[in-house]
Amino acid sequence: MTATTATTAGATAATRPPSSPRGLLLALLRLHRTALWFWLGLVTVAAGALLWAIGPGADAAWAEYRGMGCDGGAPTLGCDLPGPAFFRYETTVTVVLGLLMLLPTLTAAWAGGALVGRELENGTAQFAWTQSVTPARWLAAKLAVPALPLVPGTLAITLLHRTLWTSDHHLMRVLAWRAWYDDGVFEANGVLATAHALTALALGVLAGVLLRRALPALGVAVAAMACLTYVLDDLRPHLWPTPPGTAPLMHEHPASHFWPLQLVETGIVLAVAALATTAAFLVLRRRTGAAV
Repeated sequence: MTATTATTAGATAATRPPSSPRGLLLALLRLHRTALWFWLGLVTVAAGALLWAIGPGADAAWAEYRGMGCDGGAPTLGCDLPGPAFFRYETTVTVVLGLLMLLPTLTAAWAGGALVGRELENGTAQFAWTQSVTPARWLAAKLAVPALPLVPGTLAITLLHRTLWTSDHHLMRVLAWRAWYDDGVFEANGVLATAHALTALALGVLAGVLLRRALPALGVAVAAMACLTYVLDDLRPHLWPTPPGTAPLMHEHPASHFWPLQLVETGIVLAVAALATTAAFLVLRRRTGAAV
């Protein structure tokens, strides 16, 4: 659809009475109900897995470790080879961490391809603008509706992981050699994972508005999120001063620097999300005229 047609559709929308927010919300939930159910199922499985790891999973792994005589002051070489109980515990925690780290990529791909790009490509969005839904309200709903389940779901997973880390830190340190500054642990133990998810949503929406085609928007959104993650991983040690005489490396930061590093990086990520959101509205306004 050409820019002229989009402008005409937006102008027509401006002359109609605005639709109720509740109607627009219900329409979006019906349209993307498969993605919503997938997300709810993912959160449920991840939460259940972490609750198991916090309770019976950790108990069984500790019992196995003690049964091997590895809880004394001088563990043998055999203590480096975990048994089946710890293997189940470790696999569960690793899979949840992997899902949490993959979440921004999945969110960016879905937002760019299915949420915005596909609707602009097939004309669904332009038709909605002629049915008393302004482009600005349409775009705001596209951002707000996914964010509503995304934020509490991600926070619930990170809260459970932090509970696991706090209660079983010694077990994970002894057997899995995880440290607080490892990428997955660092993101999952604070608010950074939620910020990443929101930024992925904003970048995906921006890619969809810019490209107006599902597959190109999907690819660009994923690439943008991957580049942001790569840059932040390299930048992280420099976000807070290390102790005097030490190099700017995560091995050199004390554990007390977790929250300063976490909050500074979260602020950067949310700033990117705000810029992407603003850019999406500006691009839409330019293409639809005064209707925004």
